[in-house]
Amino acid sequence: MNEQPLSMMSSQRMALQGLPLRLIQDGLLDEKAALQALSDSKEANISFVAHLVSKGLADPREIAIAASQEFGVPLLDLDAIQPDLDVVKLVSDKLLQKHRVLPLLRRGKRLFVAVSDPTFTHALDEIRFHTSMAVEAVIVEEDKLQKLSSKTLEQVDTQMPELGADDMDLDGLDVTGGDEDLGGDVAKGDDVDDAPIVRFVNKILLDAIRKGASDIHFEPYEKMYRIRLRLDGYLKEVASPPVQLAYKLAARIKVMSRLDIAERRIPQDGRIKLRISKTRAIDFRVSTCPTLFGEKIVARILDPSSAMLGIDVLGYEPFQKDLYMTALARPHGMILVTGPTGSGKTVSLYTGLNILNKEDTNISTAEDPAEINLPGVNQVNVNPKVGLTFAAALRAFLRQDPDVIMVGEIRDLETAEIAIKASQTGHLVLSTLHTNDAPKTLSRLVDMGVQPYAIATSVALIIAQRLARKLCNTCKAPLDLPREALLKEGFKAEEVDKGLKLFKPMGCGNCTDGYKGRVGIYQVMPITDAIGRIILQGGSAVDITDQATKEGIWDLRRAALEKVKNGMTSLDELHMVTVE
Repeated sequence: MNEQPLSMMSSQRMALQGLPLRLIQDGLLDEKAALQALSDSKEANISFVAHLVSKGLADPREIAIAASQEFGVPLLDLDAIQPDLDVVKLVSDKLLQKHRVLPLLRRGKRLFVAVSDPTFTHALDEIRFHTSMAVEAVIVEEDKLQKLSSKTLEQVDTQMPELGADDMDLDGLDVTGGDEDLGGDVAKGDDVDDAPIVRFVNKILLDAIRKGASDIHFEPYEKMYRIRLRLDGYLKEVASPPVQLAYKLAARIKVMSRLDIAERRIPQDGRIKLRISKTRAIDFRVSTCPTLFGEKIVARILDPSSAMLGIDVLGYEPFQKDLYMTALARPHGMILVTGPTGSGKTVSLYTGLNILNKEDTNISTAEDPAEINLPGVNQVNVNPKVGLTFAAALRAFLRQDPDVIMVGEIRDLETAEIAIKASQTGHLVLSTLHTNDAPKTLSRLVDMGVQPYAIATSVALIIAQRLARKLCNTCKAPLDLPREALLKEGFKAEEVDKGLKLFKPMGCGNCTDGYKGRVGIYQVMPITDAIGRIILQGGSAVDITDQATKEGIWDLRRAALEKVKNGMTSLDELHMVTVE
């Protein structure tokens, strides 16, 4: 009768060694709880410490101190540590999530890994096997480890992978396509299921995203084929594959976009969705056009994160930002954004929509096509072939209890009149026009046939904008100009006399021709009572410009001069973007 209990007690004592025994000796656990925790952790295949903390059986800090003393392993406070993301990426996220550990730093061939339970050696052995590195444990608190692990893995997940990395899976990228159904896998044809072609196209797409390109041009010619990226507004050749591959490259991109491979006589439009991480997907709007020597394909990169940047990083001066925010806070009225193609109008509008995008606000947009997917906003792609024009979409919106309406572009009198009526009947309307500056926008509406009184009573704010390339902070160099030249450019005498510092582009490995990124140049003009009277009296754009100047409204050149004065861009770029 007594043999079984004695045997059980003997096996229990054998199990209670190392960390469990230390915790009992330190009074952090009783023997029964320790034995039960050991059994439960083995059954769940998790570490002993993770089980204790998850069940609230012991304090994480006291466990970490006991483990450090028991095994002679250094104890580290994670609150004072910022993990190196490049080091974290040495270990796959599957392993990190499976074993609840976190690589912290690397010294040569040694990898230091944060663990809460040094007895869970299986995790360290598996990391050692996969990295071919010597793995050394550092004791940390279990609760802090899990919080920092989740945060770090999220940061790693949102980073672009390096294209040159050996583990980059260019064959297995998650790609879907099509305008209507983006949920299925991309079909493959026999003539385009060519691994080198697949890898090459995927690499070009990823490279374009990594470099921040806005468009990719695939261009076939008689004796050559080139691929160019539009970087900061300028095209730059990045590859020149053999011309014999022109058909295969076009076919592969068309398959990804769910276009008709056999049809090469007419233009086609499609869409690619490339998932580059669990939390980030990039859309490409694809357009094909038959040329003399094959199909030219242009893929526009549509990054939803560009609308989430926030108004503070777009380049508005503080007083301009206040004017925009005030207009967005109005319950009704019209906000117009104007500028040439590629001047950032869509990002400006979507930044405003993102600010307005709340649970209590019904937002609808009509676009051709919708470039940025914004959850919470009802987006409609216009389709004139079936009668879904901007005007038709606007009429439908007005029957849908809207608060905010965005029209991609006002192209005709019918759309303009409906948009203005919507703004006059208690709705906030945002839209775009193609004009050179804010005053000319009002004249353009009159030329369309809109009545001056309707413009004066509905339009609240006009934003004219351009995008200027930003000087590279790494290599930009001082520029010395005589005082007369600076005054001629438009700088004020007091600015010049205070020691105005200008910079010029140089060029380095971190930039493109001395520039990196772009910044907005804005003319933000509210429709004041005085400007409204000029509109009602049939005044010209010149009259409106004069009044705006009297009211202290900056024109585009004045706004660009401020960016030059602050060292953000160059005089050469100012001349490029503010030319009339």
